[in-house]
Amino acid sequence: MDARGGGRRAGRRRRRRGARSLPPSLPRVLVDYERIKDVGPDRAASEWLLRCGATVRYHGQERWQKDYNHLPTGPLDKYKIQAIDATDSCIMRIGFDHLEGLQHVEKIRLCKCHYIEDDCLERLGKLENLQKSILEMEIISCGNITDRGIIALYHLRNLKYLLLSDLPGVREKENLIRTFKTALPSLELKLDLK
Repeated sequence: MDARGGGRRAGRRRRRRGARSLPPSLPRVLVDYERIKDVGPDRAASEWLLRCGATVRYHGQERWQKDYNHLPTGPLDKYKIQAIDATDSCIMRIGFDHLEGLQHVEKIRLCKCHYIEDDCLERLGKLENLQKSILEMEIISCGNITDRGIIALYHLRNLKYLLLSDLPGVREKENLIRTFKTALPSLELKLDLK
């Protein structure tokens, strides 16, 4: 046993836990509530999402906004986020407070989001504005999502379309189908789960 009282195994456990920390190359995702107050929720959320590698589309526009340095300028209330595509982005739970004031988001796509966990979907399901506005969601190849996170989406009461694909942590497919049929009878649920 070593001086720290844990022997080799404890040392390995400590190293493994430390390996879970985020790489320093990831952008800072702490929520700046003053910034949200200053520029409004849509602008602040756009900045956070683009810094994390996601894209956004605003109401009345066909083009997806991909470049942080080319965010549109003008009146703060002019550009309202309608859709979010977080494919291959590094968004995570700590930044989800940016989404709280959004009132016009109709579609969210989470694809290959390695830092998305059940807590993220639970937080999303609790945001009152999003409960009303979200119509479509796609969750694809997010390895940390389990049944618990998916079930939390039943709070999105206007959800019309939900695609779930390649989610190895989702194991109770029949329970999901029952839950969504009861809570959201008009939901089109597409499952591509093993």
